[in-house]
Amino acid sequence: MPPQEKWKTRSQDADWAAEKDMARGRGALSNASGRFERQYAEPFHDGWAQDEKLETLRTETIPERPKTIITYNASPDISFDRTINPYKGCEHGCIYCYARPNHAYRGLSAGLDFETKIFVKPGAPALLERELAKKSYRVAPIMMAGDTDIYQPIERELKITRGLLEILSAHDHPVNLITKSALVLRDLDILAPMAAKGLVSVAISFTTLDRDLSRTMEPRCAAPHRRIETMRELAKAGIPVTAMTAPLIPALNEPELEALLDVAAEAGATRAGYVLLRLPLEIASLFTEWLEVNYPDRAKRVMALLRSCHAGEDYRSDWKTRQRGDGPYAKLIADRFHKAIRRLGLNKVSFGLRTDLFRPPVLKDPGSQMSLFGE
Repeated sequence: MPPQEKWKTRSQDADWAAEKDMARGRGALSNASGRFERQYAEPFHDGWAQDEKLETLRTETIPERPKTIITYNASPDISFDRTINPYKGCEHGCIYCYARPNHAYRGLSAGLDFETKIFVKPGAPALLERELAKKSYRVAPIMMAGDTDIYQPIERELKITRGLLEILSAHDHPVNLITKSALVLRDLDILAPMAAKGLVSVAISFTTLDRDLSRTMEPRCAAPHRRIETMRELAKAGIPVTAMTAPLIPALNEPELEALLDVAAEAGATRAGYVLLRLPLEIASLFTEWLEVNYPDRAKRVMALLRSCHAGEDYRSDWKTRQRGDGPYAKLIADRFHKAIRRLGLNKVSFGLRTDLFRPPVLKDPGSQMSLFGE
């Protein structure tokens, strides 16, 4: 059954309201099994135990103990070759998040599981220090948050991101950050001195000026005005700021492109970028379901325009087209973006971060011969 019909049918059932309340404040509307599961299952309230009140979905943190923390890539689509992701899964609940399918590798759903079961890496700072100390390590800017947000709500308590920044700062290692959260301002005491040395830049993901759209599309992110204030505070502290208008969703937030860039430039951003909505794997059905429930009046148009950018498909994973698409509509978006940044004077300055200041950590090897003599 198509998502719209499924939800239209369920909405006629009184029990559906209780189930919807359970997921209040979350982005996805369902929690279907991941693609690697042998059996498909999609939980729903069956009407039994009507007197039992369904609990609101709570966030669960799951400690993870990886052996390394820096992930390397060779993608021609992005400008960095290494990332750090202290969290897997994200409380922000952005319905469009391209990292959602990664939860399937853990036997979990890309839907509500992705937003409520968060894998955390408490040992990340120590791992980073160890990797930076290796003789084989070659310095280059690290991108923090290549997948999920490094400043999602649980960072307030866990402070893993802050611990990573403390290590990078202590050894003058260059780093780029991207976030939707105003929590980044908590770490100005680390970021501002790094920026003065040419070691850091921050990108703010900035999708819409419409508070209602933002609340529905990315329910636990900072409101649009808070992201504008965050850009302004970062710029005031001397930190280079990029406004990432990503993702652009045709006929939904894409019409705001010029307005977003105008506001970002006024707030102090000196660079900007954009990415067209990406719908790999499970995200296609999750997003379509969300779209048809929340914006039924324009759902067909949104998907038709998006498919026109991907040769009639929901998404193509080919390098060089997966982030921008192609065809007339994709070209129109690209032309509008480039015209706007020329008008606003954006992207004239490069954020080339310094690598010559890096000082590798000096760690004592507990397994060395000298440790026998108290060294």
